[in-house]
Amino acid sequence: MPHVLRPGENDRFRLTLNSDGRSHPIENMMSVVTVVLGLVAFGATFFPGGHVVSSWAGALGFGVGLYSQYISATTPERALNIVGIVASFVGAALGIARGGFIP
Repeated sequence: MPHVLRPGENDRFRLTLNSDGRSHPIENMMSVVTVVLGLVAFGATFFPGGHVVSSWAGALGFGVGLYSQYISATTPERALNIVGIVASFVGAALGIARGGFIP
């Protein structure tokens, strides 16, 4: 059964969040939004006045990420959610430490 261990020559690798073969547009969108908010929150901490953006984007990303994790349907969605939740948490924590939610 070597064909089970290796994909066929016609099969190619596809990066997808729908590993179960069904479409999950809302879950996929929420996973991507979580990662984007996490990256914005983390990236804004490197700018002098970015603590407000970092705090709000991190808090929002953390909340969206937790709900997205709750409704996620596939393992790749869950993995993306965890990356976004961690980035959101770190960004929010650094933003709060550097000045918080209010300018």
